[in-house]
Amino acid sequence: MPTAPPSRPRPGALLLTLCAAALLGACATPNAAGSLDPTGVVVPTAWSAGASSTPSPATPLANWWQRFNDPTLTALVTQSLQANPGVRSAQAALQQARAQRDVQQANNGPSLSASGSAQRSRSGTADTSNRFQAGFDASWEPDIFGGNRASLAASEAEARASETGLADVQVSLAAEVAASLIELRGLQSRLDIAQRNLAAQSETLQITRWRVQAGLASSLDLEQAVAAQAQTQAQIPALQTSLAQARNSLSVLTGQAPGALDATLGAVAPVPQPPADIALSLPAETLRQRPDVRTAEHRISAALARVAAADAARYPSFRLSGSLGLSALTLGTLTDGASMVRSLLASVSAPLLDGGAAKAQVRAQEAALEQARASYASTVLTALQDVEDALVAIQGDRERLARLQTAADAAVNAELLARQRYQSGLIDFRTVLDTQRTLLSAQDSVASAQTSLATGHVRLYKALGGGWTPDTAAPSAAR
Repeated sequence: MPTAPPSRPRPGALLLTLCAAALLGACATPNAAGSLDPTGVVVPTAWSAGASSTPSPATPLANWWQRFNDPTLTALVTQSLQANPGVRSAQAALQQARAQRDVQQANNGPSLSASGSAQRSRSGTADTSNRFQAGFDASWEPDIFGGNRASLAASEAEARASETGLADVQVSLAAEVAASLIELRGLQSRLDIAQRNLAAQSETLQITRWRVQAGLASSLDLEQAVAAQAQTQAQIPALQTSLAQARNSLSVLTGQAPGALDATLGAVAPVPQPPADIALSLPAETLRQRPDVRTAEHRISAALARVAAADAARYPSFRLSGSLGLSALTLGTLTDGASMVRSLLASVSAPLLDGGAAKAQVRAQEAALEQARASYASTVLTALQDVEDALVAIQGDRERLARLQTAADAAVNAELLARQRYQSGLIDFRTVLDTQRTLLSAQDSVASAQTSLATGHVRLYKALGGGWTPDTAAPSAAR
């Protein structure tokens, strides 16, 4: 945008604001708490959870799902990014935004059109007359006050927002597919645990029946064994239902009808576990990586350009137009020099009295700009919270899994000892029942904790903006 004359300071001020809004916290003036972005949000210099004292290059995030070393996960994410209807919709929205930008760019240049006509007319008793015309018309509107350039800048910003909007859809989709597969594997593990415990309980029930028949146990022991077995059996249909729903969800996410992946995902497999060596980027770098933050940033740029366009509409507009053609009564004389028709027109128009509509339009666009800035601030805060929450969740899940694993190992030994002693008549059946219930609960909790830990890593990758490769050539928050 050109520098405005002294009598019109507004476009110059808008240019300064536009430059300021294009920066994120990493490029803003630092203070004691961190960096301050143009919206007033303080960006910390480091993450409060999971921070490492040894600096290291950040883990690549473009294809983070490959770090799980699970071919099924990689195949499902790849298919979803190609066939999911949400991705196709976002791609169409991007094409539309780019086409609208091209339309705006074309409107800023001169236009040239060709025309031709043949007319035959008669009035009253007069003889019939003919008229033949052919020619070219051209027009151009010089962008003296930058209104057209500002509109083009707004279209360009919207196109970039659509690009990062598509990336945001891809990031969310990859995370959702990974989380769904991890949930499915966790349900398979819990179902396997329930079935193995059911087998052990069935064996205990048979032993109890033999002891009751031999007069070594009471009917109370038998009823308790039957109740324990039935309670475990009741868990299996619920787990099978959740498994079927998880498979259906993955089918839809990959652009297929429910049930399409039943054969592929029917076999039991372990929960995908990522390596624990993920290196975090700095908070400011994460904000540059996240597509939703970049989208909100482009929305600010578009809103700023619309303010400039609305302001330019308050000033005179100029237009140059001309035509060159031929006009004759017969086709034979159409090419004579006398049939040449030429015209050139220069015009200027300026609003004189509009009841304050132009100024009100500027205020409306300024209000829209403020909304975009507030939305940007909210997006930045949400991004920071997402990472911090994911780090805290992973740390807690790791500690919880370690303790649950210890408890499960002890429960296995306790259940085995209890059954052996019960068979020998050294303990009562209540002790066996309690140890089996503890074993089932402990193993089920371990499977749930493993699922939660793997899902926490997926959330962290998503919070860090993983799943796409930012275009370093495009203007971004890093500049």
